[in-house]
Amino acid sequence: LIVLGATLGGAAVGAVIGGPLLAVPLGAAVPVGARVYLAVLAKRRQSAFADQLDDSLQLLASSLRAGHSLLQAMKSVSQEAEEPTAAEFTRIVNETRVGRPLGEALDETAHRMDSEDFSWVSQAVAINREVGGNLAEVLDGVSHTIRERNQIRRQVKALSAEGKLSAYVLLALPVGIGAFLSVSNPAYIGKFFEQSMGYVMLAVAGVLMCVGTLWLRKVVSFKF
Repeated sequence: LIVLGATLGGAAVGAVIGGPLLAVPLGAAVPVGARVYLAVLAKRRQSAFADQLDDSLQLLASSLRAGHSLLQAMKSVSQEAEEPTAAEFTRIVNETRVGRPLGEALDETAHRMDSEDFSWVSQAVAINREVGGNLAEVLDGVSHTIRERNQIRRQVKALSAEGKLSAYVLLALPVGIGAFLSVSNPAYIGKFFEQSMGYVMLAVAGVLMCVGTLWLRKVVSFKF
């Protein structure tokens, strides 16, 4: 309802300022902006969870060595870890207490956090529950692997930061120049809206911008 109201409000403001030509873009920008904002928040939460996973596994292994059961050890993590790890482990403990299998709760968390590392933890716990063994030592091994992966991930992030900044500048430059010209020389920009060829040129420019955005995103994005 909030997004719908903001969309209608943006369309109304656009209609008052620039008529239908501005109402449609402003109205469409609100839900797109809301979706992007939520995606950014989710990505930050997932990144924080990934950064905290190494310490969380060490705490989990320490609790197991102290003689706690796996569920008690997870409860300790939920009480002592930082957010969002504390909230996720609290959810796992609560779901397990109401009857959901532990493996399903762990798999769901790995999927929700988009964490391949945590899926390893889920698999390690599932195998240990079937064949037995020292789960604390297994978690130590997984923690060591995750620590090394996080180091590589940080190095890749640092090396790709310059490329991402260049991509942002290249994508913002046409929009910025267009906005500047529309304010400083409206007659120059207005010629695009006087003939059908102008609309065709704007449409082609929009398509090329979309293609360039996808291409730059592919170039500066790394997944391992």
